[in-house]
Amino acid sequence: MRIDLVSEHASPLAAIGGVDAGGQNVHVAELAAGLARRGHEVTVHTRRDDRSLPARVRTDDGYEVAHVPAGPPRPLPKDELLPHMRTFAQVLYEQWSARPPDLAHAHFWMSGLAAREAAAATPTPVPVIQTFHALGSVKRRHQGAADTSPADRIELERSLCRGVQHVVATCSDEVFELRRLGLPKDRVSVVPCGVDTSVFTPRGPVAPRSDRQRLLVLGRLVERKGQDDAVRALRAVPSAELVVVGGPSAGALDADPEVRRLRAVAAEIGVSDRLFFVGSVARADVPAWVRSADAVLAVPWYEPFGITPLEAMACGRPVVATAVGGLVDTVVDGVTGDLVPPRDPDRLGEVLAALLADGERRAAYGAAGVRRVRTRYRWGRVVADTEAVYRQVLARRRPVEAAR
Repeated sequence: MRIDLVSEHASPLAAIGGVDAGGQNVHVAELAAGLARRGHEVTVHTRRDDRSLPARVRTDDGYEVAHVPAGPPRPLPKDELLPHMRTFAQVLYEQWSARPPDLAHAHFWMSGLAAREAAAATPTPVPVIQTFHALGSVKRRHQGAADTSPADRIELERSLCRGVQHVVATCSDEVFELRRLGLPKDRVSVVPCGVDTSVFTPRGPVAPRSDRQRLLVLGRLVERKGQDDAVRALRAVPSAELVVVGGPSAGALDADPEVRRLRAVAAEIGVSDRLFFVGSVARADVPAWVRSADAVLAVPWYEPFGITPLEAMACGRPVVATAVGGLVDTVVDGVTGDLVPPRDPDRLGEVLAALLADGERRAAYGAAGVRRVRTRYRWGRVVADTEAVYRQVLARRRPVEAAR
């Protein structure tokens, strides 16, 4: 098949750990690479955010990245991109009119708007499959007035549920939200995000560490990720340090507002000497940092999916996660890790203290996590399951086209 992935703000080539660069970037990159390995012709369309970027890049993984000129060629917060989606759609329309793909798979709601508009105008109909990665209704529920999404995001997502051929949800919790938006149950499939089990393995290089037990937080530094709850939980585990991997480069940490806020929290409760920020790291170095931990924390207020727990489990490390969103699917409570209520640092501290005191349980969680990831979440299976959805959508359309 000729498959176009549309990912307006999350380039598969971006450095991971920035404010708007995280799990979606990894997902799109791995899906594109996996589809290319299965013999498909794959192009990822993403917004051009740097004037020096070429129009197209052929990656070593066998897929192309097309940099779409939509808006100023510089980084913009994703919540400011909606006014540029009409231009994005026009570029897609011009390319698809000349050479339409067999299907388009849009990632994030604004990508869906652009893909749907372009597909509706092309001479040869292009079916659009949608993965939201995050829903505005969930974000607004948890962030309230702090939500910076465009005011009409939820209604636009509702219209996408009506206008695309199929939705690929990443977890069971998302399906319930999509049904509330009016999506029929026969137009949604659950395919989780995945992890590269050839890279994230129990054995391999280990990042330097001190004699203290190590708790690790990995990912973007944004408030809803719950890093401040992890900092506050340090009071219950005086033998442990908390290492935060992600955010800006090491040289820019001191100026970062979220780093400053977390350091202030640590100073207030007297744990500053046990809180360390690494900054962004190369993707290839992430497994070594994960392996250096006694436990990996994923404690967001809400989480559409969350790749970090999978990476930890693949490396044989126990996970302590909040019981929200996709984390309820991936982390099996009492088997691969422990689930705790969100925004409850006291309970988090209690669970961490018990886990760090029990080496046998940590080892059992780690071994069970490796088995679970290799069975259900390896990228080979995720890509195959996604491809199966593509074929189902195309098979449904062929009788309709034949009748016309």
